[in-house]
Amino acid sequence: MNFGIIGSGTIGAFHAEAIQAISGGTLRSVFNHRPESAVALATKYGAVAHASLADFLADPELEIVTIATPSGAHLEPVLAALEAGKHVICEKPLEISTERIDRLIAAAHASGRTLAAILNRRFHPAMAAFKRACDGGRLGQIVSASCYVKWFRSQAYYDSADWRGTWALDGGGALMNQGIHSIDALLYLAGPLKSVQARTACLAHDRIEVEDTAVAMLKFASGAYGVIEGSTCSWSKSGQPARVQLAGTEGSVYLADEAFELWEFQNEAPEDAEIRGTLMSGSETSLGGNDPKAIQFHQHQRNFEDVVQAIREGREPATSAVEARKAVEVIEAIYRSAANGGIRIDL
Repeated sequence: MNFGIIGSGTIGAFHAEAIQAISGGTLRSVFNHRPESAVALATKYGAVAHASLADFLADPELEIVTIATPSGAHLEPVLAALEAGKHVICEKPLEISTERIDRLIAAAHASGRTLAAILNRRFHPAMAAFKRACDGGRLGQIVSASCYVKWFRSQAYYDSADWRGTWALDGGGALMNQGIHSIDALLYLAGPLKSVQARTACLAHDRIEVEDTAVAMLKFASGAYGVIEGSTCSWSKSGQPARVQLAGTEGSVYLADEAFELWEFQNEAPEDAEIRGTLMSGSETSLGGNDPKAIQFHQHQRNFEDVVQAIREGREPATSAVEARKAVEVIEAIYRSAANGGIRIDL
């Protein structure tokens, strides 16, 4: 299928690499409000650069548009692409509020086109094994479900672009930007939340509006309790992995990035030995703990491939707009709780 990218930079390059790796995928075109950026990305990957969004979207051969703009600048290009009859795959968060996401969902329904998010951390073997264990009831009654993203972003990172660390275009800090994939994974594995209570702060950065530290207490609809902890001021030599940890009456699983730190059950299954032999943590480098450029494109590729297959089969993709909305709803609730002294917010 023919793809086009709106945006450029590091994320646009991830998209281009992922598209090239897809069997039958072609990067046809690139649009950016800064023409020189569009030309640079298009030239590198053998695509056509457009200085006009209208010209970019008018191409009848263009089938799927991927969005690689700042988080709070997703709404307009997604709406324009849907209205032009294109399918859309948009970076996380799909948008920075549920109100905006609901507008996008309505537009996708009206256009009859697919709208999907990039929730690329769902697409690796360890996550698939974790999901099977949860859905199969292997943990028994889940009593604890938490995620921890203790990463480091320098002041230079935030100073590198005017939109970074702003409510209008970043939509939030350690949770909305860095933590959202782990929050999505937590909900994907443990189910919906009933309530949150939270505190947030900016402790170690200057000239940003958003939080670099956040802690939330969770109560799940299932009755389980948990914690979400996010940080962009937690330095370590090699970067800490993003962790998702579930514990239950019959088993516990702790995931660190794409490998398990703990995989234990009262009742062993045939796959357990293989998982312990191939998917346990060792000396892996953290995926983005200290440097966002360390993230690889392969999970983007798998995410894109699922969307392409869903379009062909006439089904919703695994990372549909409805799925993408869930983590944003939780982050919004955390921000509301923190803004109101840590009061309980029901979902």
